[in-house]
Amino acid sequence: MASRHPSDPRGGPSQPVESVPLPHYPARMSALGVDPAVAAGRPTTLHDRVLDVLGPAIAAGDLPPGAVLTLDRIEARFEVSRTVAREAVRVLESMGLATGRRRVGIRVQPREQWNVFDPRVVRWRLAGRGRQEQLHSLTALRAAVEPPASAAAAHHATSEQRERLADLAAAMTISGEAGDLDTFLEQDIAFHGLVLRGSGNEMFAALADVVAEVLTGRTVNRLMPARPRPEALQGHRAVAAAVVAGDADAARDAMQGIVAEVLSRRGLPDRDPLPPVKLRRRG
Repeated sequence: MASRHPSDPRGGPSQPVESVPLPHYPARMSALGVDPAVAAGRPTTLHDRVLDVLGPAIAAGDLPPGAVLTLDRIEARFEVSRTVAREAVRVLESMGLATGRRRVGIRVQPREQWNVFDPRVVRWRLAGRGRQEQLHSLTALRAAVEPPASAAAAHHATSEQRERLADLAAAMTISGEAGDLDTFLEQDIAFHGLVLRGSGNEMFAALADVVAEVLTGRTVNRLMPARPRPEALQGHRAVAAAVVAGDADAARDAMQGIVAEVLSRRGLPDRDPLPPVKLRRRG
């Protein structure tokens, strides 16, 4: 019996997931209407552009669990070579988003199988309809990780890392008050990554790319104010000062305040009527 679309609430006849068509976003466009890599300032390749359509479509449920793709369909849809199609599928498989079997095709996997810590999966989920739920889950993760990482950085960061953290906090105040979100985002990513790496804990450090995608997604998808709040700027200065001073308790408390402020902002729409922000291209 053909499997049914999982969103069919009536239990009656429904479209078999095997026949769900590939989304017809232009090859360089996401479901939100902007090339995600370009919006976030990243260079793209042919297989990146395939992934930046298929990935968000899977993350949003437009290609639901059980939907079957084929290399032939991917080649025809995106006008790419078999090599490019295979590479895109290999990446989806490495993320747990799809699995390929001979004579079956490439089958979309349920969310329980996804590598939810893969930065690209994070990016695609933040760009989709369930982005509010994803943002809340990721911010809860940050609340569990970044305060103890800040405390550890107060003990273990090098003198160069402490100096750099203080410089970044000061620079963030300038760019934040000026409303320069491009520059602020770059500094914010560097700041939080430095805290995680400065903790001396390789498990914390490994989450730097995930946190970078969260911060980028908040900006690109207009989930943060046009100008960072003064308390957020002060919080970053407080974290830096505590790490420089070697005060683990103060560093933990200051970072907890930063993340708690993000967690307190609830009720943002899953769909924003404005297009995603285009950031300056990063190398």
